[in-house]
Amino acid sequence: MSVVPSVAVVAANTPADRDRFLDLLRISSLVVVVIGHCLMLTVSVSGDDVRFGNVLADLPALQPLTWLLQVLPLFFFAGVAAGARGIAPGTSWGAWLFRRTQRLIRPVGYFLVASAALVFAAGSALGPGWQRPLAITSVQLLWFLGMYLAVLACTPPLAAWVTGTGRMFAAVAVIVVAAGTVDVVRLGGGPAEVGLLNVAVWLIPAVLGIGYLRGLLPRRTAAAVAFVVLLIDVALVLVGPYETSMVTVPGQRLSNLAPPSLLLAGHAVALCCAAVAVAPWIRRLAARPRVWWLTVIGNTGAMTLYLWHMPALLTVLVLSHLAGGDRVGPTHQGFWQLTAAQLGATLVLTALAFLALRGLENTPIRWWDGSVAPVRGARSAAVLFAVAAAGLAILQATRGGLTTEGLPWFAVAATALLGARLLTRS
Repeated sequence: MSVVPSVAVVAANTPADRDRFLDLLRISSLVVVVIGHCLMLTVSVSGDDVRFGNVLADLPALQPLTWLLQVLPLFFFAGVAAGARGIAPGTSWGAWLFRRTQRLIRPVGYFLVASAALVFAAGSALGPGWQRPLAITSVQLLWFLGMYLAVLACTPPLAAWVTGTGRMFAAVAVIVVAAGTVDVVRLGGGPAEVGLLNVAVWLIPAVLGIGYLRGLLPRRTAAAVAFVVLLIDVALVLVGPYETSMVTVPGQRLSNLAPPSLLLAGHAVALCCAAVAVAPWIRRLAARPRVWWLTVIGNTGAMTLYLWHMPALLTVLVLSHLAGGDRVGPTHQGFWQLTAAQLGATLVLTALAFLALRGLENTPIRWWDGSVAPVRGARSAAVLFAVAAAGLAILQATRGGLTTEGLPWFAVAATALLGARLLTRS
């Protein structure tokens, strides 16, 4: 078990200029995502046919809740805003990026090895029908890590560009217009692959995060923008071609998440601006000793929390199946009682995994976590390219998971990260 400092120790070690708003926003958004995953996943078993589904597909009336549960834009916003503090004139972009990559990637290797072992064990015990669904679902959540790495790789040039309010809103407008153009092509029968261009939507929270850090987004302006964009998003759903759900649901004509859509772009703008508008209240909440203690502990193991909630959830689902209690869907008797029981069990297992494995996230790996050279010029640009390539490869790998379709992409990501490490060696 990792050592957890006391409330007093955490308070004493907190710098006076720490922006607690960003820290609380970052960990709370991650917790909401974890709970959302636990609530939405369903299991249908018929002989050797095993399928993981989504409760939102069976009960569409719940889909508007995803406007509250899809809060990953807030994590990107807070993460980039906090990290961009370290980017100043003369900063080595490659070194800045790789130092953040070191911390993010450190616990992933342990997670992948453990996930592969769990998938093999569960498949062997339950039958071949479980192997592929578990192999894909167990690592599907890594799409977030891949996208976050790609966004971080773009953060230094964005920080160089976003030096004024006009430039900030111009950058957001360009991304929004591009997303809308891509959607027009997709809805008009164009190739589905063009939708991949919309991954740029995840740069919106980064741009706004940099703007917040530099005082370019006043609270009143943020509140007005959030309100107007929310109304536009509602109109896009009511009279436009967009689905209600902010997460992917089977049977959708156009997913809002994978790849992102114009609706998600608007959602990101509205969420981030709304957060800025209420920042003083969030900051006051974070100033409470117990809340701040939980915030700090959570953030020091954020990747552990995010990674290990899925193995915990899948373990609960498998054990529930063995006990004769599959969580099939909301139309089945006892579904909500089973949901509550499984959610509680998953949160307990996740908490235990967090306490046991958080130390791995904070323990440097000798070669990987060695000193980082202040690379410049082409070498620095190569580091940005390598990390971005690794992120996009991880994003692609999650489609196939721990199968022959996904493993080659994981190998590509590992190779790119190895290249970034070699480029930044002192």
